[in-house]
Amino acid sequence: MAPGPFALLELSMGAMVTQAIAVAAELKLAEALADGPLSPEALAGKVGANTDALTRLLRLLAANGIFEGQADGTYQQTPMSDALRADHPVTMRNIAVLMGHPTHWEEWNGFLETIRTGEPGLPKLRGVTAFEFLMANPEYGSVFINGMGDMSATETAPIVAAYDFSQFGTVLDFCGGRGGLLAGILQSAPDTKGILSDPRVGGNGAVEYLAEQGVGDRVTTADADLFDAVPTGADAYVLKHIVHDWPEDQVLQILKNVRAAIKPGGKLLLAEMVIPEEGNEPHSGKLVDLWLMLLVGGKERTASQYAELLAKAGFKLEQIVETAGPISLVEATPV
Repeated sequence: MAPGPFALLELSMGAMVTQAIAVAAELKLAEALADGPLSPEALAGKVGANTDALTRLLRLLAANGIFEGQADGTYQQTPMSDALRADHPVTMRNIAVLMGHPTHWEEWNGFLETIRTGEPGLPKLRGVTAFEFLMANPEYGSVFINGMGDMSATETAPIVAAYDFSQFGTVLDFCGGRGGLLAGILQSAPDTKGILSDPRVGGNGAVEYLAEQGVGDRVTTADADLFDAVPTGADAYVLKHIVHDWPEDQVLQILKNVRAAIKPGGKLLLAEMVIPEEGNEPHSGKLVDLWLMLLVGGKERTASQYAELLAKAGFKLEQIVETAGPISLVEATPV
């Protein structure tokens, strides 16, 4: 292991690696190398970059496992660089672009004040909430939503592999966007029906997407907003990355609306990053927690914090189902 000061220096400079990855994504280097290795000169000509500058960028990326330099001076794909392709089945291109975006970086300038006050910094910077800012700035809003989509898409397979959804007759995905998770659930449970509840469901391509996924004939849609009454009639209510986005009073409003809709014996399933109660091991939720604190005043929670929160809303925590990824399912029942 590197001595403490040098290890700290390496972490402190990690922001530069983030920017390097973002530039690689913007230049579409992974697409340019999809057909095989190229020299920096050939690659620079293909993507419109300066040869010397691109060579130095590739050297840094390769040192981090993103592309690989060959003895003949060419560079080729690695599993990590391959995931920067927009057409990769689990693409990370959009999240890489978001992480390097100047608007995203500007927001982190308020992080010190957030730690001092415990209040989200983005509303102070923008004069509006994070959600209002995204709606008022559609260009950045698209970058943000596409980046979140990359992250979200990686979580569907781990969730459906870790939990048996075939036990339910009907699953409702609350504020589920286009229905990516619901499609995965129904593909894993061919006798189960679905309800996709989302305020944008009439215009976000959900119907077409669900049909493409082969589950459209088993899904009904509901145009319900986040704080509206929740549709009834489901055996399981899935809320993915909903609870972590809001301060507790608004979270309780959402959960109490679900409690009013859920039938006796029904199940509430929160798909969230559950932070370990103790220990110093790395966990994605520990980082996302700070991002939520900065942007919206939300938070990731531990199992005991979920138990306490759910009890206030009329639920009992039954179990935490871990998956192969950082996402978990928090299973609860009404009391």
